[in-house]
Amino acid sequence: MNPKIFIKRIYEDFDEKDGYRVLVDRLWPRGVKKEDAHLNEWAKDLAPSTEARIEFGHIPEHWNTFKQRYNKELDANDQIAHYLEKWEEQSSITLLYAAKDTIRTHALVLQEYLEKAYGARKE
Repeated sequence: MNPKIFIKRIYEDFDEKDGYRVLVDRLWPRGVKKEDAHLNEWAKDLAPSTEARIEFGHIPEHWNTFKQRYNKELDANDQIAHYLEKWEEQSSITLLYAAKDTIRTHALVLQEYLEKAYGARKE
């Protein structure tokens, strides 16, 4: 069974429907207490590199370049297989992130990457 994967800002209210909650930011989000985050896991090794994050700088014109770079980083990340196996029995996973921009967020890129990876495992 492959999980359904969702994304959500960590500042949004906790919901039981979130399923397995994973923070996918490299840095801990400002103003969030660990006990209030309702996290199952903090997977900072799936976050984009500091260099990629700084280069993107949440500048919309840099989005496509960032996506390409982050996908290459994910391709080279030896932890991907570990997480795919670890999470495959979850019915749903919510990838949590802190960025204000909900359209151009690394969590969306990671969501798409994981969905494709799970799909490829079925074949």
